[in-house]
Amino acid sequence: MPGRARVDHATVQRAVAAIADWLRDDSSDAPGRSEIAAAVRSSARLLAADAPGSSVEVRVPPFVAVQCITGPRHTRGTPPNVVETDPRTWLRLVTGLVDFESAVENGSLVASGSRAHEVARWLPLARI
Repeated sequence: MPGRARVDHATVQRAVAAIADWLRDDSSDAPGRSEIAAAVRSSARLLAADAPGSSVEVRVPPFVAVQCITGPRHTRGTPPNVVETDPRTWLRLVTGLVDFESAVENGSLVASGSRAHEVARWLPLARI
């Protein structure tokens, strides 16, 4: 099976720019599922490429889960370090519209494990 194509910053920038109004404005209509999925998947995969490793799992259901951050490799069962959030919150983190700690504090992001907060170091990935 061929590997996934490498995602670059320009691809992520285009994907989030296409849905920028929705990310900035709570009253804006949500874009289509395919646009949201493209932005979520490409940005999560870029994070995994920029911060390679397997010690933290980032989950953005229903679209993607990636492992990142150098350290002990997780292979079975529930990962010890998990970051999980909804697609809109993830994309707001990716674009710098919200910061990691604020998302944790307001409950829109769950960061469990001693290394989960290291993901914040790699954000934002794109600006809108």
